[in-house]
Amino acid sequence: MSETPYVSALTGQKILLGVCGGIAAYKSADLLRRLRDQGAEVRVVMTQSAQHFIGATTFQALSGFPVRTSLWDEAAEAAMSHIELARWATRILIAPASANSIARLVQGNADDLLSTVCLASDAPITCAPAMNRLMWANAATQANVSVLKQRGVQFVGPAEGEQACGEVGAGRMSEPQDIIDALVSQTLPQMLAGKKILITAGPTFEDIDPVRFIGNRSSGKMGFALAAAARAMGAEVSLIAGPVSLCTPFNVARTNVRSAAQMRTAVLAALAGQDVYIGAAAVADFTPTNKADQKIKKTQGCLDLDLIPTADILSEVAAHALRPKCVVGFAAETEQVEHYARGKLERKNLDLIAANHVAGAGIGFESEDNALTVFSKTERFDIGKDSKYQVAAALLRIIARQLESKA
Repeated sequence: MSETPYVSALTGQKILLGVCGGIAAYKSADLLRRLRDQGAEVRVVMTQSAQHFIGATTFQALSGFPVRTSLWDEAAEAAMSHIELARWATRILIAPASANSIARLVQGNADDLLSTVCLASDAPITCAPAMNRLMWANAATQANVSVLKQRGVQFVGPAEGEQACGEVGAGRMSEPQDIIDALVSQTLPQMLAGKKILITAGPTFEDIDPVRFIGNRSSGKMGFALAAAARAMGAEVSLIAGPVSLCTPFNVARTNVRSAAQMRTAVLAALAGQDVYIGAAAVADFTPTNKADQKIKKTQGCLDLDLIPTADILSEVAAHALRPKCVVGFAAETEQVEHYARGKLERKNLDLIAANHVAGAGIGFESEDNALTVFSKTERFDIGKDSKYQVAAALLRIIARQLESKA
């Protein structure tokens, strides 16, 4: 039985982090820390304006390397350090990217260190814009962004929300984890190009009366991370989501449902032609036999509920005439994780089962992180604790290899 350790998609990447002027520069310190946590080596170039918002010492302490701030650093430039930096970087990330820095990239300016390095490097460039909402919406800025996109520059954000100036709208720098996820997407191999993947996510709610329900715990974050990562790896993704408050991943077709019965109907309707089915939803195991038409009053005393099992969607998909090539289940367990996961794998005739120990702290329910142990009938793969997006990417790489073995 083989074991495959998890390695971040950013492990070994050499990332040049350009920090431009703007209040969002404070987020770049957290971004740098997260990049290093992912195994990337990071060096920082700050513009003159950036130094008015945050000190170079902070970035030097976090990166472990001196911060470069000037094209006219005689000690560094004696060895043409700007060319060395340009050749060193495997990726250039500008965060925050100001309206001025975006315009300078379009013009091909080379009169400060950051713009010079960008011009002298063939590394892919990613910008995380941060500016006032009207500056972002300005026709000049939008034209500049369009030109850079045509040249292959990637953009992350900006996000919408309240800004430091007191206005509300698009222009906030994306959160560090969102930027990390975007970089991971850009480095992910297109292992699922041309594949169709159907994913369920979130809980189902089984109504007792118009205001009460029963269901399993689930934030839906793992299923949505799988949908986003699968799309980033080239797949055509259909997502069937229970009642969760999560944004639909880019270019993913989403169907919203509430109950287990509705989820079953949606899954079977979308099953034809799918290459992969991933049952990440925490489908309720039981549903009331009868739903009360009116709110049940607490004054009635004890409440007895008659419950019947919900449909086993995962087993039905695995046994269906339109069964996808790879059917993947999830097992959230509090004890004997491997024993119960392997039992579910065999009993439901799955290709893979992704198990996690939800009694552990900091992973699983409502958490931003997860860790999985994935079993096939002959192999075991351990995916260590990481953001749900990166855990999703690791699981999808395993799924892609399963598809290759069935080809």
